[in-house]
Amino acid sequence: MGAEQTQAYLPLLQGKNVALVVNQSSLVQGEHLVDLLRRHGVKIRKIFAPEHGFRGDADAGEHIKNSQDPITGIPLISLYGKHKKPTQKDLKGIDVIVFDIQDVGVRFYTYLSTLHYVMEAAAQYHIPMIVLDRPNPNGGRIDGEILNYKYQSFVGMHPVPILYGMTIGEYAQMINGEQWLKGDLQTDLQVIPLGYYRHDKPYYLPVKPSPNLPNELAIYLYPSLALFEGTSFSVGRGTNMQFQVYGHPDYQGREFSFRPYPQEGAKHPKHAGKTCYGVDLRSLYINRHDGINLDYLIDAYQHLPNKKAFFLKGNFFDKLAGSDHLKKQIQAGMRPEQIKQSWQKGLNEFKRIRQKYLMYP
Repeated sequence: MGAEQTQAYLPLLQGKNVALVVNQSSLVQGEHLVDLLRRHGVKIRKIFAPEHGFRGDADAGEHIKNSQDPITGIPLISLYGKHKKPTQKDLKGIDVIVFDIQDVGVRFYTYLSTLHYVMEAAAQYHIPMIVLDRPNPNGGRIDGEILNYKYQSFVGMHPVPILYGMTIGEYAQMINGEQWLKGDLQTDLQVIPLGYYRHDKPYYLPVKPSPNLPNELAIYLYPSLALFEGTSFSVGRGTNMQFQVYGHPDYQGREFSFRPYPQEGAKHPKHAGKTCYGVDLRSLYINRHDGINLDYLIDAYQHLPNKKAFFLKGNFFDKLAGSDHLKKQIQAGMRPEQIKQSWQKGLNEFKRIRQKYLMYP
C-alpha cells in the first residue's frame, strides 16, 4: 500500500500542518492512518470525511454533521451534502493534504467525486496534495458507456466508463492531466505508488469500503446491480445480502424472496417490510475479466408487469448510466450485446486516454 511506505511520505509531512481525507478503510496493517501519523509526531489539524462518514457507518446520502473525533479531539469536517468541497476557511493554516481512501473502481462510487473536489480546493488555495495509492478490486475490468457531461452529478463527474480499471492514484493523475478541474486548475499532486501491483491482481479488502459492500462478491456485482438504484427494484439494502440479490414485490416467476428492514447503513431501504421476489446471486463465480452484466436489468424490466413503474421518476438512472441511452435501449428491447456494441467507440477512446496515466502493468 502507498500508506505502508512511510519512508516515502513521512519526510513530506514533518513540521507541517496536515489535513487528512480518510475513512474506516484508511488502514495501515490494521492501524488507522490517523494513529500511525500521530505516533510519528505528524501534526494533524483537520480530518475530512467522505460519504458514510469517518467511521464508514452512515447511510448512503445521509447528512453527517461536522464534529470532533472523540479519540483524538481533531476537528472532523464532512465532505458530503451541500459541503462537498473544502472551503478556504476549512483549509486555513493547512500546509499539505493527504488523501487515503479505498476505492472500488466504479464511476458512481462517490469517493471519486470527493477526490475531485479536494483536488480542486487544493489547487485553488495552492496547497500540495499527496494521494496514498491503494489497489482497485475491480482493477482488471473496463466497461460501460462513457459519461455524457449533460448527466454530470456527484455520482458521475468525469467522461469515463462505469468500470475504468485504474487505481485511485492513477485516477487522480488523470483528473489533473486531462484538466477536469474547474477553470483548468491543476493540483500540486504527488502519488505514493503501490509496490509490486498489477491491475489484474486479485485484492481482498480487509475492511468494508462502505456499509452496503460487505464482501468481494458485492464489490464485483456493484457496477451491474447499482444501476437498479435508479429503478423500483431493491438490491438487498436492509438485508445482509446487499448487492448480491435483486428483487421487487411484483417481480413475476421467481421463487427466491427476501424482505428488507431498516438497519445500520440502510435506515430507509426500498420496499421495507415487504416480500421482494427476485434473484439470488450469492453462489455466482467471480470472473475478474467480465464486464457489466446487463441481463439482470433487462430480465427485471421484462418481468415487471407495470413497465412504467420500473424506472424511478427523475433522471437518477440516467445519472448512474451516464446518459439516457441505456434506459431507451432497455425500453426498446435491445439485447445486451447490441447495447454493449454501442459503447465500444467511447471505450476505445477512453483506453487511449487512460494509457497516459497508468503507473502499473
